Amino acid sequence: MFTPDPLIAAAAIARAKAFAPYSNFLVGAALEGDDGTIVMGCNVESASYGLTICAERVAIVKAVSEGRRRFKRVAVVTDTDKPTPPCGACRQLLWEFAPDAEVVIANLRGVILKYKVAELLPAASPPAVA
Repeated sequence: MFTPDPLIAAAAIARAKAFAPYSNFLVGAALEGDDGTIVMGCNVESASYGLTICAERVAIVKAVSEGRRRFKRVAVVTDTDKPTPPCGACRQLLWEFAPDAEVVIANLRGVILKYKVAELLPAASPPAVA
């Protein structure tokens, strides 16, 4: 996938590393920190689907474990006809760490949609993260 946006490109690279032997639904995510640092994540499936971890949450947990707490953009890349937005659990965690962030969802065909986290999680309570 060619894109001039380095965040989408990073999410596409992360997607290629996904572990999805059960669904074959590969997802890549990339977070852009306030300082411009990009942190990538991919989905990791388990035979027990409840233990599966989404790409967005992998990226957030990885970034937080590295000391990052604020993000200005997140990109999610899938190989679907329409770009796939984050699930509810991912939306909640994004709200807590990046309530004002832009969410860029893209597919491998070059379709790109943009939202604000607040648009994806309306009427949410204020995040506790400072």
